[in-house]
Amino acid sequence: MNTSLLSEARTFLEQMYTELQWSQDDLAARIDHIRNEIADHGTYNHTAEELEYGAKVAWRNSNRCIGRLFWQSLHVLDCRGAVTPKQGYEALLHHIRYATNGGKIRPTITILGKDSPHAPGLRIWNDQLIRYAGYETDSGIIGDPISIALTKRATALGWKGDGTRFDVLPLMLESREHGPQWFEIPKQDVLEVPLLHPEFDWFAELELRWYAVPIVSNMKLEIGGITYHAAPFNGWYMGTEIGARNLADPFRYDLLPTIAKHMSLSTSSNATLWKDKALIELNTAVLYSFKQSGASIVDHHTAAQQFMQFERMEKDQGRKVTGDWTWLIPPLSPAATPIFHNEYDNTWKKPNFFYREEGEQ
Repeated sequence: MNTSLLSEARTFLEQMYTELQWSQDDLAARIDHIRNEIADHGTYNHTAEELEYGAKVAWRNSNRCIGRLFWQSLHVLDCRGAVTPKQGYEALLHHIRYATNGGKIRPTITILGKDSPHAPGLRIWNDQLIRYAGYETDSGIIGDPISIALTKRATALGWKGDGTRFDVLPLMLESREHGPQWFEIPKQDVLEVPLLHPEFDWFAELELRWYAVPIVSNMKLEIGGITYHAAPFNGWYMGTEIGARNLADPFRYDLLPTIAKHMSLSTSSNATLWKDKALIELNTAVLYSFKQSGASIVDHHTAAQQFMQFERMEKDQGRKVTGDWTWLIPPLSPAATPIFHNEYDNTWKKPNFFYREEGEQ
């Protein structure tokens, strides 16, 4: 029998039954049932209640996430019956629609079928369910450079994009029995926000936009010794994720020089702080545009205050907050947030989300 799996299951269930104040007799009975299940099948199945609790606590334990105040509001979509790429696609499309919610974004996770002792379950190729393609051309990269490899994989499967800066990649799923398949996401299901600036009319001429819902799909969810390799989840954006990283990083859309040029800033020296000035206005445009379109978003100062509230609530419950400081501080004006001045234990507790190792299937 897999004693390691039983041990992890026991640890998880003891925590769950204690926090939820469930019967200890019921706990003992549940552990006995799992012991028999592991002995007979080499694994065990979570109940719907265990799956929901485990997914929520995984968010609560996510060291790199500043938005954990809302962990209890996570909507858990149990789609463990989805085992083919087509079934997975239908579940993920429902996730996109449900989470988008007309712009009033709902924190959501969809959990697809797990591995069996004899065969892997579904795999999602996408890093995020919605992401823009990246093309290498003779005149340079068009689109998102981070997506070049995935765009090539999609093209090899038969997908063909329009070649613009903002082509939404298809969903790509794979199962052992059916192999990899791609599925187009209907345009009407992708909420995109045109980026405008409250003061600069020229900003609209840049024809920038970004998708409203960040649905992470390249992490595995571990609950009680069971790993779900296909469990995409989302909250809503913190503005700096778009304005200070996706659109500003030199290895992404690299827009700071363009913004600086339109602002007539001197780029002759770093000492002019042209990057800082351009960065502020780019982030201003992101926050303004999302709010104008009615799409959920949070600025980094508010997010930091919410994280401090999360810390206080966890302390009241007798739980110590772990965190990765290098990720928790925002990429814009971090010293102006209270998180910057705190220290955090970066121990990773389970349940949790973990990045798949390179080459891991």
